[in-house]
Amino acid sequence: MGSVVELYEALASAPDERARARLIAAAFEHFRVEITAAIQRDRNILLMWIITLMIAQVGVFAALVKLL
Repeated sequence: MGSVVELYEALASAPDERARARLIAAAFEHFRVEITAAIQRDRNILLMWIITLMIAQVGVFAALVKLL
C-alpha cells in the first residue's frame, strides 16, 4: 500500500470480508516494517551522537587534568 487513499479504495472495492482482512493485515505488516526501519535508523543516529559526546568528554577531562 502506497497511501491511505489507496488502502481505502482497495478496501472499498474488496469483494468480501476475507479480502478486506488480507488488505488490513498487509497494511499492518507494511507499517511494522517501516517502523522497524525507522527505529533502527534512529538508534544508529543516537549511537553516533553518544560516541561523539563521550569522545568530547574525554577531551574535556584531559584538559581539566592538565590545568590541575
